[in-house]
Amino acid sequence: MKRRDFIEKTAAGTTLVGLGLSMSSFKSLDTKQLTILHTNDVHSYIDPFPADHPRNPNMGGVVKRAQLIEAIRKENSNILLLDAGDIFQGTPYFNYYGGELEFKLMSMMGYDASTIGNHDFDNGLQGLHAQLPHASFDFISANYDFKNTILAPFVKPYKIFNKNGIKVGVFGLGVELNGLVDKKMYEETVYNDPVETAQDMVRILKKEEKCDLIICLSHLGYNYKNEPNKICDLKLAATTKDIDMIIGGHTHTFLDKPTVVKNLDNREVLVNQVGCYGINLGRIDVFFDSDKNKTHQGRSIVV
Repeated sequence: MKRRDFIEKTAAGTTLVGLGLSMSSFKSLDTKQLTILHTNDVHSYIDPFPADHPRNPNMGGVVKRAQLIEAIRKENSNILLLDAGDIFQGTPYFNYYGGELEFKLMSMMGYDASTIGNHDFDNGLQGLHAQLPHASFDFISANYDFKNTILAPFVKPYKIFNKNGIKVGVFGLGVELNGLVDKKMYEETVYNDPVETAQDMVRILKKEEKCDLIICLSHLGYNYKNEPNKICDLKLAATTKDIDMIIGGHTHTFLDKPTVVKNLDNREVLVNQVGCYGINLGRIDVFFDSDKNKTHQGRSIVV
């Protein structure tokens, strides 16, 4: 190396050290951020709660949620917006419009996918099918087998999203319908074991599709203290491998931040749920380094 080149390189290195930087510091420039935004059990709550509501005054509402989502998109365009089911049933909006308004508003907000909750069957398969043209997002459910129903062409077990070079696999799971939903509402829909189904999905998404992040969009419920044998999100996380994140619904569980559960490989799984009625919006930021190693932080935001 020529003396001049050596001096120039040494001087540049000295400047970096003087700034408190090393060459390894520039690896941070390769970090990619993916922001997961999510809701669950909104139950047709379009308007905010009234100002005199004893528990949730002025909280919730689609307008404020849309504004919050838009503000976050301006901060980071690399976003997935997901819903964990029970979009329907709870206000006169559903009784009158049958879900049309809910789907149109979710489409306007840019939802990417939703799983199917038990109340989304409340107008039967025909009622849900009739509203699908109003939804620009995907419906995913891996353990509801719709092959002998009108929904077969429209519901897929999983969806893969490519976000700024990050490959994200999202699959859906639903709660047992027998005893919870009138049989005539779900007709020939077959419920399959969610743990076995999750293992099949993980094999496909991790081994075959080579996803960098695997998300389970669940309507199983967070936990059942009085029914220890009933499958729930916490138990699903602990009895499976390679699920990075479970975004849940059904039990209307308000969490300030995700619960961390160790899976069968002693790796961390994030489990989150943000209550009900659109009061909160969940946010989980995942950071990937140049080797696709992940770190994360999450919280619930009051709408």
